[in-house]
Amino acid sequence: MKDPLSTLSQYEEYIKRAANWIWAFIPGFISAIILLFVGLWIIRLIKRFTRKFFQRKDYDPTLEKFAQDLINWTLKIILFVTVITQLGVKTTSLVAIIGAAGLAIGLALQGSLANFAGGVLILLLRPFKVGDFIKAQGQEGTVKEISIFQTKLNTFGNQLAIIPNGQLSNETIVNFTEEGIRREALTFGIGYDDDVKLAKNILLDLVNEQETVLQIEGKEPMIVLAELGDSSVNLSLRYWAHIDDFWNLRWTVLEEGKERLEAQGITIPYPQRDVHLYKQE
Repeated sequence: MKDPLSTLSQYEEYIKRAANWIWAFIPGFISAIILLFVGLWIIRLIKRFTRKFFQRKDYDPTLEKFAQDLINWTLKIILFVTVITQLGVKTTSLVAIIGAAGLAIGLALQGSLANFAGGVLILLLRPFKVGDFIKAQGQEGTVKEISIFQTKLNTFGNQLAIIPNGQLSNETIVNFTEEGIRREALTFGIGYDDDVKLAKNILLDLVNEQETVLQIEGKEPMIVLAELGDSSVNLSLRYWAHIDDFWNLRWTVLEEGKERLEAQGITIPYPQRDVHLYKQE
């Protein structure tokens, strides 16, 4: 049977050790808390300075957002390691823990790492930038933001489309803004009994009257007979315009083209088929 006095002395020894550990831990804990708050305050200052620096130098918004995110995450990781070290965790042990955790996190977050790599590729190769109108991953819209892991588009209907950078960097991207000008090819169908030359002149005159249509050598407006369809003769009206004028010009030409063709007696037929019935004797 154990001596009660011996058991009591053991408890006192445990309490004494715990108290000594707490008194030894408290200074490091307090300094770690102070370091954490000071570090976060310094990071906020650096973010503010970085933002003002990019605004003052008038850098590309794409580079600005990406660099700010990268600096922010890097500084927070460094701060985390410093705070953990201040709590008494040895650097060698911390490196081993971070290495093991990094491997596990890397396997679990392969998609996120791919998105990060995709963001770096987009920044380096620059297939598009903030403000460009692009088509990718089944979405069309104006690039609103390019961050480390994803790209945000404002669609034509003002919805926000968020596309992971990993998928975006490995798929086809159509950039409608990069070249500055676009070519349109509008199709007008007229009846087989109508005067093709008259219809071509009407549409070509309409386009040439528009001030926003580009009259550049090698890119002059033109109209061709593109197809003899099942129920119509299809004319293709082609012209070039600046990106900012493209859609308004398209809508104007479509509406005015229909009105002018009809005013000159040119028909725009509906799809139709001729059906012949034969009576058997």
